[in-house]
Amino acid sequence: CRYTAKTKQWYQRRVRGVLLENRDFLALNVYVALCYYKLDYYDVSQEVLAVYLQHFPDSTVAINLKACNHFRLYNGKAAEAELKNLSDVCSPSFKFASDLIKHNLVVFRGGDGALQVLPPLIDVIPEARLNLVIYYLRQDDIQEAYSFFKDISPTTPQEYILKGVVNATLGQEQGLNDHIKIAQQYFQLVGGSASECDTIPGRQCMASCFFLLKQFEDVLIYLNSIKSYFYNEDPFNFNFGQAKAATGNYKEAEEIFLMIQSEKMKQDYVYLGWLARCYIMNRKPRLAWELYLKQETSSESFSLLQLIANDCYKMGQFYYSAKAFDVLERLDPNPEYWEGKRGACIGLFQQIIAGHEPRETLREILAILRNTGNAQVEYIIRIMKKWAKDNRVSVT
Repeated sequence: CRYTAKTKQWYQRRVRGVLLENRDFLALNVYVALCYYKLDYYDVSQEVLAVYLQHFPDSTVAINLKACNHFRLYNGKAAEAELKNLSDVCSPSFKFASDLIKHNLVVFRGGDGALQVLPPLIDVIPEARLNLVIYYLRQDDIQEAYSFFKDISPTTPQEYILKGVVNATLGQEQGLNDHIKIAQQYFQLVGGSASECDTIPGRQCMASCFFLLKQFEDVLIYLNSIKSYFYNEDPFNFNFGQAKAATGNYKEAEEIFLMIQSEKMKQDYVYLGWLARCYIMNRKPRLAWELYLKQETSSESFSLLQLIANDCYKMGQFYYSAKAFDVLERLDPNPEYWEGKRGACIGLFQQIIAGHEPRETLREILAILRNTGNAQVEYIIRIMKKWAKDNRVSVT
């Protein structure tokens, strides 16, 4: 974990001191490298570890640690290449090394083979249980993740965090407030602890706690303090964008949402809804409308349409509000949709009269109004057509 600058400096001085005082104790380099790894100083860990590997290039512990550093510094493929060196020098009779290789390959390959490899290793490698739960979460199998983990009493920060994530996800997906409260408690317990409060995971926990409490100003305090470490991380930007938008900073929120690369995330209704709202608040309603047009008919696309209709109305973007209310009314003949469409059409007509919208738009307003069988329609159309005639605007 990463600590405050003052604490980090103290640890670095102590670690350097141990090495300088005991230069001949080469094995100390492995322990020191592991300490740096725990502090998230993966590059420094590599440098220290290299000293030991020069003398003992076939060390199981050292090669595995080097692979883990590569995973953190680069990617799974780089880590896997290093782990191959371990499998080449490892004796088949060295069971723990064999299990370690199997376990870490699953992690380096993004969970590939998790269901086959991890269950038999749960009582051998402590992290196997956690990585299996993470695998279930990534597969959106929330119930399985919860069932597998619910009877485990957490003892480490990682376990508390994972418990929090599982409960938060289950609570949000199924609308279970009790699970959300449990998640808040786990996150606050880790984020508020003396050992974790100034680490990156600790700050993420406090941000998550406040996120669940909908205290987004507080969320931003913590996320801003660690954003430099997660610039291209989609999950981080997904939450960061929501917090920015929830506090009214729509310009930055839009930029953050557009940085997200995950296609799965970009199809999530939460993402689409927030991005559409950002577009509307940033006076780009056409982009919000195009988001809707790309969606297939579903309850979520209907909700997106409602958001566009109402937000555009509030922002005086009556053209797209009228289009959205028109589709809503055709999908569901609710009187409220007619009232919204009527108001948007009249608002757009006023903008045309004031010269804020092109006169040609009047033709489209009339077509939208004619889609409704309400008795008020003919009266409204008659007034609009009279104005068009008096001002020589063609509406045919």
